[in-house]
Amino acid sequence: MKYPNLLPRFLKYVKVNSRSDEHADRFPSTEREERFQKEVILPDLEKLGLSDVHYNQQSGCVIAEVPANITADVPVMGFLAHCDTADFNAENVQPQVHENYDGKSKIQLGDSEFYLDPAVFPNLKKYQGQTIITASGDTLLGGDDKTGVAELITLAEYLLTHPEVKHGKIRFAFTPDEEIGTGAQHFDVPEFSADFAFTVDGEEPGKLDWDTFSAAAFSLDIQGVNVHPAVAKDQMINAIQVGINFQNQLPQDEVPEKTSGRQGFFHLDNFQGTVDNAHLDYIVRDFERDGLEKRKNLVKEIVAKMNAAFDSERIKLEMHDQYYNMADELAKHMDIVNIARKAYQEEGLTINEDPVRGGTDGSQLTYMGLPCPNLFAGQENMHGRFEYTVLESMEKAVDVMVRMVQLNAENHH
Repeated sequence: MKYPNLLPRFLKYVKVNSRSDEHADRFPSTEREERFQKEVILPDLEKLGLSDVHYNQQSGCVIAEVPANITADVPVMGFLAHCDTADFNAENVQPQVHENYDGKSKIQLGDSEFYLDPAVFPNLKKYQGQTIITASGDTLLGGDDKTGVAELITLAEYLLTHPEVKHGKIRFAFTPDEEIGTGAQHFDVPEFSADFAFTVDGEEPGKLDWDTFSAAAFSLDIQGVNVHPAVAKDQMINAIQVGINFQNQLPQDEVPEKTSGRQGFFHLDNFQGTVDNAHLDYIVRDFERDGLEKRKNLVKEIVAKMNAAFDSERIKLEMHDQYYNMADELAKHMDIVNIARKAYQEEGLTINEDPVRGGTDGSQLTYMGLPCPNLFAGQENMHGRFEYTVLESMEKAVDVMVRMVQLNAENHH
């Protein structure tokens, strides 16, 4: 087997709870993810003999390097994977390894009542004869992104033990808080000192992400007037109803459940209220920057019009941008995307560059001066009990990265 330590490494990592917490007031958001980085990842990198292994407190990242083994001046390539897992039970993860899957049966998740059913998850049919790794039914697996973490460390191990593979300097970062969207903003781009990088956090083999949503979020705080219903006429202002009235003025078909492909949306993901006051949280998504601006302007216009009708600022709007479509910036760096494309093709993969209806850490990093597309890692059904990954997909991800570091060296030789 080409990468004998890949599976045991992955199984070891998913058993450690490193879930992030969007409500925390520390960075990284949880002590458990910081412990995973410092007490599990960092010693593993040191044991393998990587260079410059350290924890950067400012960025909350474990950083490491595989030095160049050629003298040519080659751009420094970076790889990143995130150490935190999503907001689903991550305590006592019991990974289950299902070897030689037949491509048609249901896979029982541990002793639970839950199954992975190819009728529900048709991608499973692609993996006949392969090794499927699931959780046990009451937790997530954590393949998002411990597939990426295990693959990067396996890549480093392979490069260090196979000096015949010629490459420039390779930098690695194991990052925090990707799932809550705050990790990348702390990233120390100058200290990482790569010319470009790839996040390894995608789905099935062949997926290559460099076209993402542009994103904003906004909240409304609505102050009502609560009087007794018996005498409410012309006096009561029901904050709940005001919130409903606002929601009804947004385009009703431009919501996640009615959009796909390159269509954007408004998404109401929290609504709490009483007659006296209400709070609404939204996210806004569009692939075009001017499309995002139009959506933001529509929100501002509706709020202004409603406040004008009240003759006072009953609705307080707070809005901020979250990330932008990295395609706008990567258009200047398509040579980076082409390295991945060529490696995918040489490894016999069908390339899927469908736009990502989301963002990655790379979305923020690209705008921070580190061009950063996203490679597949082999995880599927992320963020819940039905998550699984495929060992052969993970091996293929390492194969692709080995080829990419060679191509980067060959291109500049």
